Parts: sequence; C-alpha cells; structure tokens
Amino acid sequence: MMFEQLGLIGCGLMGGSFALALKRAGLVKRVVGYSKSPSTTELARKMGVIDVEAPSALLAVAGADIVLIAVPVAATEATLKSIKHLVTPQMLIMDVGSTKRDVVEASRRALREQIGSFVPAHPIAGKEVSGVAHADADLYAGKQVILTPIERTLTKQLKKAVNVWTALGCRVVQMSPEAHDAAFAAVSHLPHLLSFALMNALVGQPQGQDYLSLAGPGFRDFTRIAASDPKVWRDIMLSNREELLAQSKIFQQHLQALEHLIASGNSKALESLIERASLTRADWHMAQNQK
Repeated sequence: MMFEQLGLIGCGLMGGSFALALKRAGLVKRVVGYSKSPSTTELARKMGVIDVEAPSALLAVAGADIVLIAVPVAATEATLKSIKHLVTPQMLIMDVGSTKRDVVEASRRALREQIGSFVPAHPIAGKEVSGVAHADADLYAGKQVILTPIERTLTKQLKKAVNVWTALGCRVVQMSPEAHDAAFAAVSHLPHLLSFALMNALVGQPQGQDYLSLAGPGFRDFTRIAASDPKVWRDIMLSNREELLAQSKIFQQHLQALEHLIASGNSKALESLIERASLTRADWHMAQNQK
C-alpha cells in the first residue's frame, strides 16, 4: 500500500503528525498541505511535515489519492464543500474529529453523491499543546482509532482506511456515529467539562490562587485536560451537547449520592461507593496495560 499524494487540510498537531507518520512508514510519496494560516503552512514545509504549500484546500486535494481533513469540527462542512469538485471514487478522505454524528451529517450535505469516498475517523490521540510545532510521528502509535462508516461508504475505501491506521500502529475499531458520540460524551467530553469546571470553581474563589499553589500530583492528574485547546473543546461540546448534557445529569446524580452520604455521616455506605470506584478504576487500568 503506497499513496502517491496526501492532501493535508489543516497542518496542525493532528494533521502534521499524520503526515510525519505516513512519511516515516514509507506510505506516501508527497504531501501537499493547506492551512488557513499561511505561517502555519510555511512552518509545516520548513519542518518537513509537508513538501508543497497549497494556496487553497481545493488545490491541496488536486492529484491526491488520500486526503486528511484536520480542521475544527465546526469547519468540516465548509471544507468538504470546498473540495467536492475534485473528489473521485478512488480517493480516500478522512477526518480526525472528536464527534462523528455531526461530521457525517455535514459530509452528506457537502459531498452528496461523492460521500462514498469519505471514511469518518477519530484517532484517540493528542496533546494539551496544539500547532504544527508539536507534530510528532509517534502521536498515533499504539493508539485506538474509531471509524464510523455509513451505509454509503465504499467498502474499498473503508478497507484502505483500516489498512492505513493499522500500518501506523493503531488499533482500529468500527461503530456507528451515534454509538461513538454517546460513548465519548461519557469517557472524554464529560471529563473535560468537569476539569474546566473545577479550574474555574477554584480560581473563582477569593483564596483560589493560594489554594492552587498548594495543589499536588492528584490535582495535576485530575486537571491535566483543562489545558486543552478552548476553540476545539467549545466546538466538541456544542456539537455533542445532547449526549454530553445527558452524561452530566448522570454524573450529578452520583455526586449528590456521595454528598448525601457525607452529610449524613454514613461511613459504611460512603466507603462502599469509594471502593466500587477504586476497584473499577484499577480493573480498567490493568486492562489498558494488557492491550
């Protein structure tokens, strides 16, 4: 499996890392990149992430047999519309968005009869820092990638997508866009919401900065994801709002249950709920290490 040209739309952390990983694996001959910011595209070329700077998304796709769209989720539809005229049934197009139902809906509207070439993808990888300067050929190695094909996705393109991510050292899982969004509201979007809320709750107090100066490793681990890109997470939370709010309600019920036990001094029941959480976390961590 060798691609002639990767058309990279969005030369940031995710897109840049994909290009570097493809190059290192010897899977692509040439990378043509486009970013909204010319300085980003220029830096990507100087770093060797891309070989050619394209002046538009459409021209990044011209002559490409694989295309990666690594833009904020909210920009997916406009991006797909801008490249539609050059999309062919031979071309593999993927995204890297953290939500999938909205991306699939956008692709239906934008690509119409060309939608078979599009394989929605969500690599479970990233860093708290963004931008091409942090692009890393190892970003995806050993990570999970979720593909959410629809009924019109071409079997040939889906197989190519599976092969590409597998060749980069990823574990590929397939599910429906709806199942994806429900799951990631629970295991990714809600934890980010809680982390953002905790940081704001802390610094919103008169003594907040003093408290923050005393925080240790537990606080560091819990709030690591609060340093994530604000625009990216604004888009994710708004695009998956129904599932996220449903998970937030479930969380609040469990928080209130713990609060009730603390208020009533019910030490036995409190310990039981803490133990349940502790054992579940330990089992999950062990399973992760065995993958």
